[in-house]
Amino acid sequence: MRDLFYDLVRRNGMAVSIYLMLAVTLWVFILIILPQLTMLDYSFRFNLPPAKIGGPEDVYTLEQYRYFFQGSGASDGINTLDIGILFKTLLAAVFVTVFDLIICYPVAFVLAKSSTGAKARLLVLALIVPYWINEILRAFAFRILFGATGVINETGMGLGLWDTPIDFIRQDVALYAGLAYAYILLMIFPLYNAIESLDRNQIEAARDMGANWWQVHAKVVIPYAKPGIASGMTMVFMLTSGALAAPQILGGPSNLWFTQLVYQWFNSGGNWPRGSAYAMVLLIVCIALVLLVMRLFKVSIGEIKQ
Repeated sequence: MRDLFYDLVRRNGMAVSIYLMLAVTLWVFILIILPQLTMLDYSFRFNLPPAKIGGPEDVYTLEQYRYFFQGSGASDGINTLDIGILFKTLLAAVFVTVFDLIICYPVAFVLAKSSTGAKARLLVLALIVPYWINEILRAFAFRILFGATGVINETGMGLGLWDTPIDFIRQDVALYAGLAYAYILLMIFPLYNAIESLDRNQIEAARDMGANWWQVHAKVVIPYAKPGIASGMTMVFMLTSGALAAPQILGGPSNLWFTQLVYQWFNSGGNWPRGSAYAMVLLIVCIALVLLVMRLFKVSIGEIKQ
């Protein structure tokens, strides 16, 4: 830490270095670590009325985690409803992440290697401008687009592709499309940064040696861009699994996102310890999955931060 501070002073001067250290400390410890530690503490407590907090009944317990695994039924039961919602949420987050990777990789490659000057700036602008619209408004726009009388149904029936409106909301098509669209930029820019630094001569050399389009990407571009791919997939997966607005607006009546359970326990249920326990379960499972994928693809955290 001391060497880091001296290095910052040497590079940026004393005033800027102190500001940077204070800003990072505020961000990491006060806005991230402290709230998470508080939530972790809540998750191991009973849901007591304010008058009993700090009293003899205010002790640590595993009751909130027991409820997640066993519910309110018999002691040997399994809370299949909440556990099922967690797995469905994670599965949907994986699907959205892979879908975003598939549609963003070609865009990032074209942006990094085929576009220059004004063309590249126009492409970046075209990607960013839609995100000037509020996330809630974008979600409602998707609901209108995919609704029974929406543009897609009207167009499909007008072209004679189907006779009656398709319920895209109930079938979660609108939800997956909305989530995939919401985090596209978080996938494109890490990919772009990774691919942009690849020496174009390596691609030309592979082509000169007879590699086709697929071999160039499989053997040269994708291995080089692995840190960017891992970074983009991590951000999209974590944000998708923790999304709340899009599932509430675009999800069907029978679709329940795990974050909605957390929200219900915190607000409708008024049970902060149980909401904290559910939030910690989601956080731990997501981090475990991300670390597992990083290990499978042999990508370290040090490579991702680059």
